[in-house]
Amino acid sequence: MATRAPSAPTPGTPRGGPRTIDLRDGAGPPAPAPDRRAPRPAPRRPALTRRQAAAAWVDALLGGPLPGRLARWDTPLLTYAVLQGVVLILVVLGLVMVLSSSSVELIDDGISPFSAGRSQAVFAVLGLAAMFVAARLPPRFWRAVALPVLLGALLLEVLVLSPLGVDVGGNRNWVQIGGFRGQPSEFGKLALVLWCAAVLASKQKVLDRPLRVGVPLALGALPVIGVVLVGKDLGTAMVMGLVVFVALFAAGIPLRHLGVVAAAGLLAVVVLASTSNRTGRITAFLAGGGDRQNEGYQAYSGLYALASGGLTGLGLGGSRQKWSWLPEAHNDYIFAIIGEELGLVGTLVVLGLFALFAWCCVRVIRRSRDLFVAVLVAGVMGWVLGQAAVNIGVVVSLLPVIGLPLPFISAGGSALLATLLAVGLVLSCARSSPGAQAALRARPGLVRRSLAVVSRGGHR
Repeated sequence: MATRAPSAPTPGTPRGGPRTIDLRDGAGPPAPAPDRRAPRPAPRRPALTRRQAAAAWVDALLGGPLPGRLARWDTPLLTYAVLQGVVLILVVLGLVMVLSSSSVELIDDGISPFSAGRSQAVFAVLGLAAMFVAARLPPRFWRAVALPVLLGALLLEVLVLSPLGVDVGGNRNWVQIGGFRGQPSEFGKLALVLWCAAVLASKQKVLDRPLRVGVPLALGALPVIGVVLVGKDLGTAMVMGLVVFVALFAAGIPLRHLGVVAAAGLLAVVVLASTSNRTGRITAFLAGGGDRQNEGYQAYSGLYALASGGLTGLGLGGSRQKWSWLPEAHNDYIFAIIGEELGLVGTLVVLGLFALFAWCCVRVIRRSRDLFVAVLVAGVMGWVLGQAAVNIGVVVSLLPVIGLPLPFISAGGSALLATLLAVGLVLSCARSSPGAQAALRARPGLVRRSLAVVSRGGHR
């Protein structure tokens, strides 16, 4: 009997015939062995409660890490980039508003309507160049030159008391050299910031001993502030005192010592404000504004400008108060012109930009491990925000009239140059924050990116 040859296996059938699968008791094919080389999925973070989410947002507003989906933007260079953008916007806004608020009176004086704007633009270019150069110098350089900068600023301030000094508005705080007029006290603020940061950083281990800290700090601060007071510029002296107080607070001086410093400062302000050229302003302020045709004229004109602006303003160039109705429209009261031409929206934008400036400074302070950096950035923040708060408070009649310009925006070349140089110090500290240097080295430069684009275009 002939035997039947086994048939050839069909393609895809394993040798030995088809494999059977036992489905009893849920049995199935054996599971494949896990690949240990495959990346494991990231563990999911537990969802935050509402209280935790609110706390995370509050911490972010106070300079902490960004929460939620914004965390991917929280890079080491975020503060560096945002601060540059905020300052550039404020400077450009200032150039536009100086040109708008000064052109009418310049035409009336027979001068080119662009002269004030052109002068401000020149100092803006010089200040921005100085800011970018200062940003690329490390904080250790600024700590080393604190004493020479202080001596140089003090020498410039003493020139105010020489025949080169000029009286403006009852204050002798200007120097006239040929066709150039400058305010040395603006650079005195910068020198004071550097001096406070250098002294407090060097006395870090003895901050609880007032004499060990106060004597060297006073040796540099009192002459700078004293020369300003001799020139009867109380507003600038108040800003300098605020810089010293903020620096002491940022350094961690005990609160009982800070209380003594604050009480002494307030007593000095009360005594100095009681002089004859300031008593009228204070009396008019306490009396609800005073006579609208005398002491209260400037304050009421500023309020009229803000009120006539409404929500969106009269448009750029549409101000009525700048037609010789509002004194110092391009300088101390430029915020009123912003409110009149750009409305409430424009004033809120300005306030928001200064809030962003404060946020950037706080981030640099919180991320730094160097006391010199923390005190330096805190001093600049106190200078800029304190002066802005006083200026805006005067315009909205929350404070008596004090001659202080609005940082970055008011007309004044020396003030703009010194303020931008101070921002350069903050940018220098931001570049030295943890992770920033590595990010800057990993980022290709402008020239390298441009060459890469040109080379790609040539191979097309």
